[in-house]
Amino acid sequence: MHKIAVIKGDGIGPEVVNEGLKVLKAVSQLDGFKYELKEFPYNTDYYLATKKLPDDAFFEDLKKFDAILVGAIGDPRVEPGLIERAIIAGIRFKLDLYINLRPIKLYAEHLCPIKDKKPEDIDMIVVRENTEDLYTGIGGIFKKGTPDEVAIQEMIFTRKGTERAIRYAFELAKTQNRKKVTLVDKANAIRAMDIWTRTFEEVGREYPEIEKDHNYVDAACMWMIKNPESFEVVVTNNIFGDIITDLGAMLQGGMGIAASGNIHPGKVSMFEPIHGSAPKYKGLNKANPLAAISTCAMLLDYVGEKKSAAKIEKAIENLLVTKKIKSLGTDSGYSTSEIGDLVVNEIGKGK
Repeated sequence: MHKIAVIKGDGIGPEVVNEGLKVLKAVSQLDGFKYELKEFPYNTDYYLATKKLPDDAFFEDLKKFDAILVGAIGDPRVEPGLIERAIIAGIRFKLDLYINLRPIKLYAEHLCPIKDKKPEDIDMIVVRENTEDLYTGIGGIFKKGTPDEVAIQEMIFTRKGTERAIRYAFELAKTQNRKKVTLVDKANAIRAMDIWTRTFEEVGREYPEIEKDHNYVDAACMWMIKNPESFEVVVTNNIFGDIITDLGAMLQGGMGIAASGNIHPGKVSMFEPIHGSAPKYKGLNKANPLAAISTCAMLLDYVGEKKSAAKIEKAIENLLVTKKIKSLGTDSGYSTSEIGDLVVNEIGKGK
């Protein structure tokens, strides 16, 4: 029995998560695994009604689950980042989810904005360190609102945090039979990032069978556009990972397909689609739920239901390759719930 916590989020979050859960139910019935859901109310509507954000008891409760499914979070009615920091960052830091895993895979050639790039050219995984760097919030603002205002945010790296992300990347390459790991940093200009360069070199010696590459982040952005086929597994720090994975999402067709895992290997981990909450589409049944559905596949893979995860991914691929679903946006020609039904039906065909 898999215990799954659910936070549906803001805007289109509940709609797309519902479609992910629809697909989860369908594949569980086909493959015979059991799961139990518990939904938590935290989102902007809940905060505005109660003024309550997640407390320590909530984070302790999450440790009892096998996985957490989270929808898009964010709402213009409150301070930017308020709810996101409380929920997303809160879960990442409180549960020490030190890996942010972002698969970047092109399913169908027509979705890629780069000419002449095919699915075999774009199939990489970005391993982003997830609990350090600028996101620790060390810093602040002095004399706010005056001509002398000063804003400081500290970039923090530890050997432990750096090494465990790098080691995870090498182990991932090994288990998935990928031949190369690329480090992305900016150690030439940000000398503190030498800790990444040195650690990568030292850990890399333990994996002689895996090719090592090193890109500065500006060059990496260039090569992701020019030669995306040169990347297999990428490991990088928190802020750079945040940026290059959105670039990667566009290579695979857009944020409408981008899924992610926030992982502490062997412990409860969180899975979320990467697109925003898109408040203007809230309640319209127009948002494309494929990212949320793909996120459920990642979750299932993590909890050991690899066959079921593969069925979901294959169904999505078939629908996109055949252009049954022609786009990843609101112009697909289908409603949110209809796309969920299409995926369920496609899974049923493959039994």
